[in-house]
Amino acid sequence: MRDLLFKNLTSDDKKRKILVSSEIMDKQGVRSIIHRHFVCIVREIKDKQVSKPQPYLYVLKERNNREQKEKFFCRIKGSIYAVHKGRLFLILFMHSLKIALAPVPQDSFKYQ
Repeated sequence: MRDLLFKNLTSDDKKRKILVSSEIMDKQGVRSIIHRHFVCIVREIKDKQVSKPQPYLYVLKERNNREQKEKFFCRIKGSIYAVHKGRLFLILFMHSLKIALAPVPQDSFKYQ
């Protein structure tokens, strides 16, 4: 079994774009749940003294041997400057990836 979900949200007035995908898959007795998230925001910079935010990286990995579960989470934030038609823009972005692995419940195999 495999379930996929995609979302693409774009806001022209707020200059923001959000992409989300979610996937649930049962294979060889293991259920994997994968969530991907991307956010991008564009801001025009009128004051040249504005400082660019620092990049950010966060990684978390958890393993529970008793329950046979694993989780992984990663978030990356960053920014870049871009010039378009002589105007300066700051592009902020954030990516996140969340993966959860667990055994498939035995009840899901039984048909009643």
